[in-house]
Amino acid sequence: MIVGFIGLGTMGAPMARNILKKGHQVVVADVQQSAVSALVSLGATAATTPSQVAAASEIMITMLPDAPDVERVALGIGGVVEGIRSGAVYIDMSTIDPETTRKVGAAIAKKGAAMIDCPVGKTADAAVAGTLTLMAGGSAEVIARCRPVLDCMGTDFFHCGELGAGQTMKLTNNLLATAIMEASIEALVTGTKAGLTLDTMMSVLRTTMAWNNALAISMPKRPLVGDFAPGFMMKLAHKDCRLALKMVEGLGILAPVGRAALASLEEGLLRGLADDDVGALLKLREDAAGVQVRLAKP
Repeated sequence: MIVGFIGLGTMGAPMARNILKKGHQVVVADVQQSAVSALVSLGATAATTPSQVAAASEIMITMLPDAPDVERVALGIGGVVEGIRSGAVYIDMSTIDPETTRKVGAAIAKKGAAMIDCPVGKTADAAVAGTLTLMAGGSAEVIARCRPVLDCMGTDFFHCGELGAGQTMKLTNNLLATAIMEASIEALVTGTKAGLTLDTMMSVLRTTMAWNNALAISMPKRPLVGDFAPGFMMKLAHKDCRLALKMVEGLGILAPVGRAALASLEEGLLRGLADDDVGALLKLREDAAGVQVRLAKP
């Protein structure tokens, strides 16, 4: 297929590369020309505007930071809606709010095209490996048409419901994941301050209901070895939790733990950790406690 891709950042660039590797033609655009040049060197074709990308594509993908970016790229002058062909499909793989997704979807439908939302789970490493979790919302028939492209980027696929349901699932997931990580960090810092070893805590927690994938996978890979390079930047985690809480509280649900998780992320942004991995929340608790929690180096 001819696939358009806009948004060649930490996640988007490897996702576009994986589509190329599977033999599809890819047309790209990004505000960073160096990102475009890197994909062109691998065989992609460059375009200058979203409308040009859309006009050239059977399937058009965006992977952008936030809802205003999606609205601008999709609905603005020279945007996706302006150029998209009748019968084409627009896939937004950004993490935004379901309301914006449905607003853009209505504009796409007026052009005789279709839209699905398909935000992704896991980290930049999974984007490189092509093993992302894909959470799709939209028509089953349209999603089926897109699977040959979606399967280039991920290995765990879930059709969550109608348009916007993918975003609902992603926001729900990220709010929970952040709360679990913050709680796990607090526990490990507390135990260390009280005299427990990290090895003892991990061994015991592994056998109880406290065990989770933050402790099992993400924390040993990055923060617990002192690596705070961005796999998932704290500013993006903050955006996701902010959107999630807007959705949660709009449904009339109280979310005190979610609010506490967002407050921790806000603290991290104020401390200058916006571009660090979300695991840099560990730095905040370590600094306040005067301890350091690290796995022993091999």
